[in-house]
Amino acid sequence: MTDQPSDEAADGAGHDVLVVGGSGVDTVVRVDSLPVPLADSVDVHAIHEWPGHTGGNVALGCRALGLSVKFLDFVGDDWTGEQVRARLAEGGVDFEALTSPAGTRRAVSLVERTGRRMSFQDAREPGGLRMPRDFYLGHLRRARHVHLSVVDFARHLFDDITQAGVPVSTDLQDWDGLSTMQREFALRADVVFLSATGAGARIAAVMKEILREGRAEVVVATAGAGGSYLMTREGSRSPRPIAATVPPAPVVDSNGAGDAYVCGFLYGRLTGRDLEECAVLGARAGAFACTGQGPAALIDREELLRPAR
Repeated sequence: MTDQPSDEAADGAGHDVLVVGGSGVDTVVRVDSLPVPLADSVDVHAIHEWPGHTGGNVALGCRALGLSVKFLDFVGDDWTGEQVRARLAEGGVDFEALTSPAGTRRAVSLVERTGRRMSFQDAREPGGLRMPRDFYLGHLRRARHVHLSVVDFARHLFDDITQAGVPVSTDLQDWDGLSTMQREFALRADVVFLSATGAGARIAAVMKEILREGRAEVVVATAGAGGSYLMTREGSRSPRPIAATVPPAPVVDSNGAGDAYVCGFLYGRLTGRDLEECAVLGARAGAFACTGQGPAALIDREELLRPAR
């Protein structure tokens, strides 16, 4: 087991993690409670905006942990796209982008005092958008691990990922186990993350279905303050609970906590830890992310590996 990036990544021949898709800009509105009152106008706290979204958060989070990261995506030729590029450069992420004709993705999140949120994601990605093979193939073949965001063009990389023999993860977010958009990602990834909120009481059945019907080695369902659940192909018939980590400071915002969990877990995988320890590291990273606004609370390797107090 090593807590350093691979020799291949360190000498510039490849990257520890190749992230594909999922950059954008988040607008966060703090409200007193959810749902918000039905009114023409509601006074709120200061409105904040920053580059984020799931792919950007995973790329920045993995880089903060000392992993070398390549990030490929579409962004617009617009001021929001410039925000994305600047934030990723500031975070040391090696980012290459193609121009999206629809502009850079946006999202608006309403966040109440406990950190609970409700997000509105725009659906601006045009149908038929494809990432050219000569843009991503070389990076894919040299990566130790690929993480695909659930955007339509990313699913077309699965055949090349399989042929290259590179392990791949994905985050289905709050998938209910029924809608078709996430299904291909669920069944073709080696490591599958999802939020337990989407499937509710059916989450164990959804995890079992992913393992039974797909190729996943492990499925992880995150449940916020309720911890997370781990299920493996060779494991028991019920998900194994992983206790939540108590945040080291007051909870400010749960935006990005699931993405931070992914980063902690992948760090554990890439440094040779067993799955339960990976889940513990994921829980620690997710809890830390709740203590700041947006990307302000990126856990570093020292904090992630600090002995429990």
